[in-house]
Amino acid sequence: MLSAADPLPIRPQRVLVAGVTGSGKTTLARRLAAMWSLRHVEIDALFHGPDWTPRPEFLDDVRAFAARERWVTEWQYTSKGTDDILPPRAQLAIWLDYPRHVVRSRLIRRTLARGILRRELWNGNREKGPWNLLNRDPEQNILAWQTATLRNWTDRMPGYVERFPHLTIVRLTHPRDTERWLRAQAEASGVSIAPPKRRSRER
Repeated sequence: MLSAADPLPIRPQRVLVAGVTGSGKTTLARRLAAMWSLRHVEIDALFHGPDWTPRPEFLDDVRAFAARERWVTEWQYTSKGTDDILPPRAQLAIWLDYPRHVVRSRLIRRTLARGILRRELWNGNREKGPWNLLNRDPEQNILAWQTATLRNWTDRMPGYVERFPHLTIVRLTHPRDTERWLRAQAEASGVSIAPPKRRSRER
């Protein structure tokens, strides 16, 4: 597993971004897509149909884009079968392993912005109102879900390292590390990168 200071062995064409809900996976995936000229597939948009109903075509759609040569997506829905499709094809995984207070504050800002503005997310779905943060059910309250899944990636990563030895994994432990890492990759690729933007849709 590499750190922010380690050079990449290759310029990747297929990239996964891992991390707990609220860590900023989608925002980073967009920036990587722009930097490396990759297609960004927002995997939430493939999974959620109208009224937050899971789409039956989800795994078929994942297989279709994973078979292509150049893409970046969020490493999610592992319990739904994506681990049999995405990691075998990916060349690089970026793990956003940020402190709890960082991901918590990001998620609160995102959830409030989505709930207050009622911005459409995917297929007509919108975030539930801020009052839903009082619900203790992790299936209904995104903050409770984050708490319940906070250590999932820490527990899983050793198994992924063993299971997918071809996959280069970079662990970034703070947003500052991520910015330094991005600047280093941009310099190595001979491109410029835009500064980070605060987005209510980051996951």
